[in-house]
Amino acid sequence: MSANDERDPLFRYDDPVFADERLLEITHLPGPDRIVGRDEQMQRVADAMNPAIFGSEPNHLFIFGKTGTGKSLISRSVTKRVISEAQRDDVTVKYAFIDCGEQNTEASIIKTIAQIVNDSTESGVSVPDRGLGTGDYYKRLWQAVDRCTDVTIVILDEIDMLEDDEVLRKLSRAGENRRISNSSIGIIGISNKIDFPDHLSERVKSSLSRDELVFSPYDANQLVEILEKRRDAFHDGVLSDDVIPLTAALAAQEHGDARKAIDILRNAGRIAKKRTDTRVTAEHVRDAKEKTEADRFNELIEGSPQQAKAILYSLTLLTENSSQKEFPTKIIYNQYKEIARRLDFDVLSERRVQEILQEQNFLNVIQSEREGRGRGRGAHAKHRLLENPSIVKKVLLRDSRLAVLEDAEETEDRTKLG
Repeated sequence: MSANDERDPLFRYDDPVFADERLLEITHLPGPDRIVGRDEQMQRVADAMNPAIFGSEPNHLFIFGKTGTGKSLISRSVTKRVISEAQRDDVTVKYAFIDCGEQNTEASIIKTIAQIVNDSTESGVSVPDRGLGTGDYYKRLWQAVDRCTDVTIVILDEIDMLEDDEVLRKLSRAGENRRISNSSIGIIGISNKIDFPDHLSERVKSSLSRDELVFSPYDANQLVEILEKRRDAFHDGVLSDDVIPLTAALAAQEHGDARKAIDILRNAGRIAKKRTDTRVTAEHVRDAKEKTEADRFNELIEGSPQQAKAILYSLTLLTENSSQKEFPTKIIYNQYKEIARRLDFDVLSERRVQEILQEQNFLNVIQSEREGRGRGRGAHAKHRLLENPSIVKKVLLRDSRLAVLEDAEETEDRTKLG
């Protein structure tokens, strides 16, 4: 009896589509030979981090650019190479990658950095998940950094999501303020909001000296090259000739988002496998684009209060039923009141709806802009969706409380037809 005969027949043990699907995961960090179109940016990050190789303090760096332009990828890749090179000279460099979209409080960030760099056998301290105040977590962080590393590099992704920027001041001035004496800290802040530094507190602006770097979007040719570098995620001959060019073209329409391109390619393969097709074709790519967009939008609004979803649904209906793309708060509010009535929700005030719209703008779910009404007449905000309304509606209606709206629309449509 062969080993395969003993396997559980409920599962599959061969994959007719993927040779190594991990190459298409967002968390996958490709080797330098697979990184495309970012030589200049990689060199700029390397220049900022270079002192760390010799145990000196690196330059702090803010990186800006739209989603999927390689900001996090390059930061992590260069930092890994710094760590490797520093080891040659017996210099210990450690790094902590923090997603500020998930951890945005001062205490959670300091605790996470300390847990990553700490080695209790060297530092003599532990860093528990709970039970300490922010000040105590700082004390343990300084001990962990000073005793376990020569240089600590802190990468703060989506840095604009920080609840309080005081953490930037304390990290950047740890040596100057004698919190640490045997080590140093370098900060890489990543954001898709190029005006983020304008919103920093004056204390942080005056203390955080840094370089700044902007990542431009990838063009279609660069996206093709990026995807070609991931072709070996599939078995030979599985991808039809038009799959990679079409995937790149679709992603290039969305400001050259490499992350989206890779997501579409992976989803196309999964769709083909689910349908038991032996080749991945253009049809799979087009279906994958819709799935990718829906999944991404779902991530953005996951956990949003149902009132926020009702407001987004109101903006979606307005967008669907009008040639306009952006609407003032007053118009959205009037539509929202009708939606809230249908859902049997308490109707929020117009001021609160305006605040929720601004929150959704901050989260990049929508885009809001203030527009002047003329001299002496003040200004009002206009809001527009950043995603296709059909995708937004599909995702919002996954919420069981909002699903009744779909039934109501279908009833209205049948009444009109009748």
